[in-house]
Amino acid sequence: MIEVQNVTKSYGNKDNKLPVLKGITAKIADGDFVVILGASGSGKSTLLNVVSGLEQPDGGSVKYDGRDITKLSDNELTKFRKDTVGFIFQQYYLLPNMTVEKNVRMGADLAGKPDYRKIIKAVGLEGKLKKYPGELSGGEQQRVSIARALAKEPRVLFLDEPTGALDEETGRQVLDYISVLQKEQGFTMIMVTHNQNIARMANTVIKMNSGKIIDVSTNEKPKTAYEIGW
Repeated sequence: MIEVQNVTKSYGNKDNKLPVLKGITAKIADGDFVVILGASGSGKSTLLNVVSGLEQPDGGSVKYDGRDITKLSDNELTKFRKDTVGFIFQQYYLLPNMTVEKNVRMGADLAGKPDYRKIIKAVGLEGKLKKYPGELSGGEQQRVSIARALAKEPRVLFLDEPTGALDEETGRQVLDYISVLQKEQGFTMIMVTHNQNIARMANTVIKMNSGKIIDVSTNEKPKTAYEIGW
């Protein structure tokens, strides 16, 4: 269980502060698929960064099974991120001088997880092991980033606009890979997007506006990536 309680976050100096998160409170159950919706500037990516431990809030708490990660030291927070969470972003952040296999293995090695080849197979890249990122399509590169994140066997996977740089066909394919793997492996998944159609795939939908949560809803029958509009 992830519990976010009265989280605030601002940017800028004390004379010119821009409040981005204005008292966010939410609960996310283990194994849930959550989509956070909101326009640009609503605070959704900042919320993702705070909940994942990439950024510290100004106030409030973020608890994983009762453990408040906002109270951790830098070293403890680094270990928490290494052991507990995985990240997939709109940009792939692959190392261009490493093959597919080595990029994914790097994620596995970080968490001491030796069995990374099954993830490469699961995302459909078994025949691309020796290829470099520059030899892959955008969709294939995103699948490498997915495999690298999941090779750590994270408890929670965070995704920030993972299909933002992809065309519709490739975007649907990538979403399908992620959602199938999430169901098979049971990790919690929290995705930020501005695409309201993608929200129909989630179990829980959180809508944000101007730094606040304005609505939380559930989908009784989530759609697949091939059943939603685009």
